[in-house]
Amino acid sequence: MASTSLALFRRLGGTAPGRWLFSRIVCWRAPYFASIAPRVARLEPGTCTVRLRDRRRVRNHLGTVHAIALCNAAELAAGLATDATIADSQRWIPKGMSVRYLAKARGAIAVTANVTAPADPAASQELHALVAARDDAGEIVFDADVTMWVSPRKR
Repeated sequence: MASTSLALFRRLGGTAPGRWLFSRIVCWRAPYFASIAPRVARLEPGTCTVRLRDRRRVRNHLGTVHAIALCNAAELAAGLATDATIADSQRWIPKGMSVRYLAKARGAIAVTANVTAPADPAASQELHALVAARDDAGEIVFDADVTMWVSPRKR
């Protein structure tokens, strides 16, 4: 059975207004992400893509996309990808993140997370969501490894 997030995205994600609404709902449920005003462009088991528009609120003093805005987008994409991938009997929480800033992030940024389904849905375990952020030219400007702790849901 699909997660609530995945089911909602499948219902709304077919149109631009639907993706906007889905993104707003996600930010309502997890308000901190609203600080970067993300748009969820793609969500399916194993992957999620979040887009950040180029605007002043996500820029640093150098005029590039701020490192923490990229981290927020990485955590959001990794969380949604994990949620869409694990079984309904499981829950997840971010446990850690290692990041690399590879180039100046300018313009709109697409942040894509990929995660592999856990081998044993009954066991507590770490999953790694691998994240890459690309600029409009397709250059990877940031990457991250987000460690998720996945465990059985409490009954």
